[in-house]
Amino acid sequence: MTEKTVVHVMRHGEVHNPDAILYGRLPDFHLSEKGRAQAERVADWLVAHDITYVVASPLERAQETAAPIAATHGLSIDTDPDLIESENVFEGERVSPGDGALRNPRNWWHLRNPRTPSWGEPYEQIAQRMQAALYRARDRARGHEAVCVSHQLPTATLRRSLTGLKLPHLPTAANRMCNHASLSSFYFHDDALVGWSYAELAGR
Repeated sequence: MTEKTVVHVMRHGEVHNPDAILYGRLPDFHLSEKGRAQAERVADWLVAHDITYVVASPLERAQETAAPIAATHGLSIDTDPDLIESENVFEGERVSPGDGALRNPRNWWHLRNPRTPSWGEPYEQIAQRMQAALYRARDRARGHEAVCVSHQLPTATLRRSLTGLKLPHLPTAANRMCNHASLSSFYFHDDALVGWSYAELAGR
C-alpha cells in the first residue's frame, strides 16, 4: 500500500525591521504584529490537516512562525539548522536599489557572478541542505503531514531544485513564489515526489 506524505515548507511571517536592513542570520529579528497574525492564519487553516511533525530554522522569526501551528496540534517544535537563512556578505546592511551598501564601488566585486552567487552561500549548497531537511521531515511524518518553517531564498531554491529549474534566478517575489507565510507543499508517495503546490493563505 502506498504511503502518502505531505511536507509543507513555509516561509516565516513578516519581520519587524524598521531600518530595512538585510538581517540574514542575525539574532533578535522577530515577527511584526502583521507577521504574528499571518502565522496564526496559517495555523487556523492547517487545523484540519493531519500535521504530526513541526520543525523550524533556528532563527527567532521561524520559531515564532512555527509556534501557533505546533500549539494547534499539541506538538513541540523541532529545530533543523539546515532550514536556516542563506549566508550573505551584505548581512546587517541596507541593500535596496540605489541605497546603502550597493552604492559603494568597493562592494561591486561581490556582485560579479550572480550564478554562484558571489555574494553569498552557493545555490547548490542551499539546495542540498534544504533537500536533506525536507526528506528528514518526510521520514518523521510518514503517512501524515509535516510543516518546515524556513526562509525565502532557501525555500525558493528548494522548489527550483526539485522541479528542474535553474537555481540562479532574479530575486523577485514573482520568480520566487515565496511571499511571507506562504506554503510550498510537496507530495510524496512512499519516497517519490509526485507533485507540489503553492498557497498564500495569509495574504501579502
